[in-house]
Amino acid sequence: MVIAGTRLSVFPLGGAILFPRMQLPLHIFEPRYRALVSDAMARDRRIGMIQPRPAQSARKNAEPPLFDIGCIGRIANVEALDDGRYNIVLEGITRFRLVRELDVTTPFRQIEISIAEFHDSAEAAPLAPIERAAIEIESRRFAEAQGYAVDWEAVARLDDESLVNGIAQIAPFDVAAKQALLETRNLAERAEMIVQLMQFFGRHQGGDDDAVTLQ
Repeated sequence: MVIAGTRLSVFPLGGAILFPRMQLPLHIFEPRYRALVSDAMARDRRIGMIQPRPAQSARKNAEPPLFDIGCIGRIANVEALDDGRYNIVLEGITRFRLVRELDVTTPFRQIEISIAEFHDSAEAAPLAPIERAAIEIESRRFAEAQGYAVDWEAVARLDDESLVNGIAQIAPFDVAAKQALLETRNLAERAEMIVQLMQFFGRHQGGDDDAVTLQ
């Protein structure tokens, strides 16, 4: 159980978000994050995934500030490589709110968190049939426009939560869009936002940017 005021070691990574009951594979190669994984494995196997804010908002020579909302992940699988790197798979537990960053001597960052406002322990309420149809239709259009090869029969077998949150995690949206998806109140709101983002991307296809942007 995670309670308010809990200390959490974090892996700040732009463009990477995690949702409860979803998985996120990561290749860990930087020394400070190798230390983070080693520390987590010696403790409770938990790491906080959180995005750093855009670099322009950071002070010179300072770590970039963090967004307010992230997700706790438990290291479900770990492969320790001979050169000290790791391949890990995180399983999402619950979202959290950053209360404050802690002054620590570890090479990795630590924060105080609260999960009081989130109710991520229970599975999300299913989508209405029209909401499910909308995200499936728009996903097909999006994938075809990008030239993605997708097993649509497998997609159809996914439950609503896995479909929506899986798209939110892997779609090529920018940091602001990813964060907005993470902060949505419920699955239906997240599904609607994904549809809007994919439609926006379709209208702006052919520009200089490779990722969908809310900025």
